[in-house]
Formats: sequence, structure tokens, C-alpha cells
Amino acid sequence: MIPVTADPGTFPIYTVKNDCQDCYKCVRACPVKAIKIENGHAQEISDHCVLCGRCVEICPVGAKRIRDDRPEAERLLRSGKPVYVSIAPSWVGEFPDVSPGRMIRALKALGFAEIGETALGAQEVTASLAEFLRDAGPGLYLSTACPSAVEYVRRYLPHLTKCLTPVLSPLLAHCKLIRRAAGPDAPIVFFGPCIAKKVEADGHGDMLACSLTFKDLRAWLEERGIDLDRIDDGPEDFFPVKADEGTHYPIEGGMIETIKASGEFPDVRFLTISGMNSLQRALDKVDPRGFSVPVFMECLACPGGCINGPGSQKSHSSLSRWMNVKDFAGPLEKAPARTVSVPVDEPYLPQRSDEGNVTEEQIKLALRMIGKTSEEDELNCGGCGYDTCRAMAKALVLGRAEVTMCVSYMRKKAQKKANALLRSMPSGVVIVDHDLSIVECNERFANLMGPETAGLYDLSDGLKGARLARIAPTFAHLVEGVLDTDEDVHYDHFRAGEKLFEITVFSIEPHLTVGAVILDVTRREIRRDQIAHRANEVIRKNLATVQEIACRLGEHMADTEILLRDIAEGYGSENDPDPKPRGRTS
Repeated sequence: MIPVTADPGTFPIYTVKNDCQDCYKCVRACPVKAIKIENGHAQEISDHCVLCGRCVEICPVGAKRIRDDRPEAERLLRSGKPVYVSIAPSWVGEFPDVSPGRMIRALKALGFAEIGETALGAQEVTASLAEFLRDAGPGLYLSTACPSAVEYVRRYLPHLTKCLTPVLSPLLAHCKLIRRAAGPDAPIVFFGPCIAKKVEADGHGDMLACSLTFKDLRAWLEERGIDLDRIDDGPEDFFPVKADEGTHYPIEGGMIETIKASGEFPDVRFLTISGMNSLQRALDKVDPRGFSVPVFMECLACPGGCINGPGSQKSHSSLSRWMNVKDFAGPLEKAPARTVSVPVDEPYLPQRSDEGNVTEEQIKLALRMIGKTSEEDELNCGGCGYDTCRAMAKALVLGRAEVTMCVSYMRKKAQKKANALLRSMPSGVVIVDHDLSIVECNERFANLMGPETAGLYDLSDGLKGARLARIAPTFAHLVEGVLDTDEDVHYDHFRAGEKLFEITVFSIEPHLTVGAVILDVTRREIRRDQIAHRANEVIRKNLATVQEIACRLGEHMADTEILLRDIAEGYGSENDPDPKPRGRTS
């Protein structure tokens, strides 16, 4: 039985936070909404995840990753013990044109001792189910080959857990077969397209050492320089024997096909459901007490079956993979009569995922947090990843979502902020599209364009859709130029009649959207001219005063010099024994 709770630190799916682009695509894709958004980044809720892998496949930037268990497999190989492989029968769809012999040689080149087909375990499961269904009474019986489907029933439809057939998965049944042939302690590594097999390994470590995906196998072979196309083919055989009808299991309906081929079941109704969304719809509101005949449902989490598992590379179309599996498995009309050779019984207990107690009042409060005050406000657009606004509100209460996930709320909030800024700006602001039609403008812009335009502002929803060339013909060509060149322009003084404007035109979306900020600087420039004139007048007067002062200082200096010389000469003649003629020296 799969463990109730996996450690989040070792959970098979994790998110590289730095790569997560808060697009909420994984939330939209997750069938059980087992994704928590925290600080704009998504992370799995291990107690709610069913390991279907949709988030891994859908992530546009590859932020969702699968736990790499290759180090454990390499550690086992270094231990010196012979390590065995169980390879899923869908490998023939993943590696087309690769013969069994070449695949076995490639895996042995990695260091594995023997390679077995998981399809052998599928045959054990078929034998057990055939015996079980022969004596089944009226009711619903759900297959247990897909661990994701089993986890979905246990967690989200616990009342149907009793409908799960008490049989191990083909992989775990195969592990028992390998242990019977190789020894009770033989380490086993699985290769396949399924992520959920990692949880089987976590919960059944006594049987399965670790589980790797086909993507892991490709990377390992490439790193070791092992080219599947260049490996010599040979008579290598699967261990301990080759599988037969079990090779039909990886395609939708393959399990039922093998059961029908193993005997007659006239009273049993068979139905195959693949894909988590289809499985949810099929089992929704089902009451197993309402069945008058035995109904066996083959449940597969991946649409089309295991050939489309999230751990496969899918380098070929789904139809091609289906054809490859069918061709390899061959026609199936009558299967050999088999009896169960190893114990494959497995009980399954319900494990309801705790959704938390959320009251109607809490939901209403959460709805108000995202601007939903009435039913009309609940758009149910799905932009947040949830189907309805109420589901989003519930996630908010449970701490799995953030207010910023509501696209309509954030858009309205941004619009309110933008409108507030536009209203409070002293400048006129206008935004136009590639046709020079007004997308947005503020009232100040309309006032700058004249009383007639100002009167139209309230009548025409803020001039939306008006042609800029008619509203502002004097500078429409500036905006058109920026649309063409995608280069911003700025004018300190742009004359429009008797007015002067300071204009900045800038690109918002190249060649698609342009904005302009316009400020009337006419009064400012007039005031500036007046100040400049007065300043020049003051400067002129100051210069005249300085010149007059300088002139007067010059005259005083000359007179002072003459006086001082006369005094000096007068004193000098009284003491001179040989007086010289008096007079001014040059």
C-alpha cells in the first residue's frame, strides 16, 4: 500500500522556484488542485498530489521537475550485488526500431545483471483478476494497475476504496517474480514512463529499490556514450522468460483485452477510462450499490494509457507508439490458461485528503478580498487556475492561493491606480494605438486641447476611440513618427498657435502603442522672459554704476598721486645740500 504522506523534501515532483514564472498553468492542469502558490511560485502539496504528472508536462519553462533517483541506482551497481531491471512494456513505443536484444545489451552495458519485462507481472495480475471476476457479484470493481488512479480513489473518493480490486500493480507483482528467480534480496530498478512508480518504490522499498523514467534512461545512455542504434543485436532474452499477453497492458484497454482473452465472463461489463479528467467525470457521484451486474473499470491516469506517461520523451505521435506496442505484442484472441504463481494480494485503505474546514463566511470574506462582492462579480474566468471564483476563494482561505492570482481583480486594481495617477497629474496624458486612435487620456489633456474637446471628454467615455489627428492635429505627426521609428522624442518648446508645450512622446509597445505627456509652458515662458528682461535691466544698471565708480576712482587716484609727489619733493629739498631744479619728472 502506498504511504499516506510523502516527505515534501523527497517527493517525486518538485519545483525549481527560480524558473517558475507564476503563470498558474500547473494549477489549471492539475485535476485535484494539489498546487500551492506561495510568493508567486508553485509547489506541490504532497498529501494531495496523485502523481499524474500533468504539471510536469504542462509547465512551459520546465520548472516542474521529476526527482532523479539515478544516484540510488548507481549506488546499487557499485555495491557489487547483481542488480535487476524491470522495464515497462511501453518501451517499444518509446524506443521504436530498437530490438529487445539491443535494449537488453544496452542496459547490461550500464551494469545491470538481468533485464525482465514488467509485462510478466501484468500476466500475474490478469490471472488473479480473471479468477476474482469469475466469482464477482454485482457491483463496481476498479483496477489497481495505475498507482495514480489508485491514489485518486483513496484520497478523493474514499467511499469507493472498497471497490479497488485487492491486487498488486503489475510492477510489484513482477518484483515478486524476479525475487523468486534471483533471490529474496535481489535489488530491482524499474524503467518506465510513470512518475507514480516512484511512490510505489518509496512505499515498497522491500521489493523495489528505485524507479527511473525513460527520460532518465535516455540521459544515462547518452552520458555513457551508449548508442542504441550501434549496439550489436543478438539472441539476448528477457529474464527469466519472455512475456506474452502482458505486453498489451500499456495501451488503453490492454488490461481488459488480456482478461477477456483468458476466459469467459458473460455477466461482467467491462469499461476503460483513461485520463484523470475522464476518470473524475466517470466516478463522480457513483453509488456502487446501484449496479445490478459486475462492472469492471480499467482506470488509467494517462489519456490513451501508459504509452503517454509523463516520464516518456514522446518523440513520436501517440498513434505511432500505439502501433509499435500492438505490433510488438501481436494479435490476442486466446491467452494461455494461467494460475497465479506468486502472491499478489494487496489491501487498499481509504486516505481522505484533508481539505480543511472552510465556512461560507470565510469564503465570502475571501471573495471580497479579490473584489467579488456579488454573484455578478464572479466571472469564473479560470485565469487563476481554478474553475470558479469560489474555488479560488476557498484556496485563499486554505493558504494555497494568493490574491494576485485573480487576473480580473489585479487588472481592475491596476486600472484604478492608473486612473488615479492620470487624474492627479498636472500634465496632459494620452495613449494611442497603431491607428492613432485614443486608447486612454486624462481630463487635463482634453482641457489642453481646447474647450470643445474638454466638452466631449465626459460625453465620449474619455475620448476613447477618437482620432488623434482631429483632437490634436498640431502634434499628431510627432506620435506617428514614434510609431514608425520606435524612438522616443522630447520637445522643450513646441509651439502650437500662441501656446508653447513641453512634449514627450514615448513608445509603449513597439509600433503598436504610443504615449505622450504634454505640459503647457506658455505662462512659464512668459514669466521667464519677464524675469530675464528685469535681470538684464538690473545688470545694465549695475554695470553703469560700476563704470561710474571706476571712473571717479581713477580721477581721485590721479589727484592723490600729484599731491603726494609735491609733498615728497617739498620735504626732500630742505635737506638736500645740492638742491636740484624743482619740477615734475616724467
